This record gives sequence, C-alpha cells and structure tokens, in this order.
Amino acid sequence: MLLLTWRAGNRLWRELKDLPLRAAVALGASGLGQPARPAQLLKAYGIVLPIGFFAWWAMPQITLVMTPSIDAWVVHRSPGPIHRGDLISFTLSDPVAGPKPVAITKYALCLPGDRISMVDRHGIGGPALNGWYYCNGTLLGVSKPAARNGKALMHWRPDSPRIPEGMMFVGSRHPDGYDSRYYGPVAIERLTRMEKLL
Repeated sequence: MLLLTWRAGNRLWRELKDLPLRAAVALGASGLGQPARPAQLLKAYGIVLPIGFFAWWAMPQITLVMTPSIDAWVVHRSPGPIHRGDLISFTLSDPVAGPKPVAITKYALCLPGDRISMVDRHGIGGPALNGWYYCNGTLLGVSKPAARNGKALMHWRPDSPRIPEGMMFVGSRHPDGYDSRYYGPVAIERLTRMEKLL
C-alpha cells in the first residue's frame, strides 16, 4: 500500500514539474522549454473565439432537413402566421416514424376552413386502395397502402368536409412522404413556421 502511494505521489510530482512547460506551449511557445509567445495566443483567440461564438449562437437557430420530400437542406425559425405553402416544423410521435418523437419539416398545404376530401382508388398492380387527397379541389397527394419496407399504412379519413379550426393539413408532393395523409391534420399550436436557408 505504501509503495502504491509513493508511486502515485512520484507521478503527481512529475506532472506538476512539467506544468510550466506545458503552460508555455499552451501560451504559444514553439515547443517544450521554449519561451511563451502571448501574441500568438492572442491571434489564435482572435480567430477561434469569434468562430466559436458564432457557432454557439447559430446552431440552435437552424435545423437540418433530413428528408428528400422537402426542397430544403437547412431551415430556420421565422416567426409569424403560417400561410399556405410555408415550411413548418413540429415534433411527431408515431409508431411508423420510430420509437422516439422526431422533429419533422413539412409544408402547410390545407388551412382551417378549407375543403378537404379523400377518394379511394385502386393502385397499380393490385387490389389495394390508395387515398387521393384534395384541398379546395386541388390534388395534395396520394397515400399508399404500404410503406417501402412493406409495413401496412393506414389512410387518414376526413370526419368533415372542412379542415377544423386550429388544425392544418401538412405534407409534401413526395410520393413516399409520411404526413397528414396518414396521421391527419396537426394542431397549429404545435407548428413552427420555418424559412429555407439552403
């Protein structure tokens, strides 16, 4: 036990003895045993700190879009009322989307009070039905009976001919998009208006 304590103390002493040399390198010395160059350190701070502060400020402001159904790679929050065609973001909790809630970005397609209808039609090559969704007579998209992995998908069926107040039909034109065609309109209070950066 005494031997272990002595070895630990000896190691600590070596580390403390080398501390001034390591500090000199940290302060811009060209190597161990060389004199410190504080001007070099200040130049490094002048470059690194502004970049670090900008990244610290900017990262929470932007969202990376990880889906091919949206024509954007990077979006950011843009306060204001949501209009038809605006990008929106919200958190989705759905078994098809995965075991954990996920942040998704879609388009606002059909607004409160708009006429919504769904027509069942047979898909190509089988008896399964696809749902054709229309907002004010304009085709929004077509739902599929199964996902690309073969998992069965349930179509959302409108309860009334109009989108309810406080709700919005969200989605995209992408044929494989998972959106209101399957889970129905989303409460506007859950939506955040977004704007495309890239």
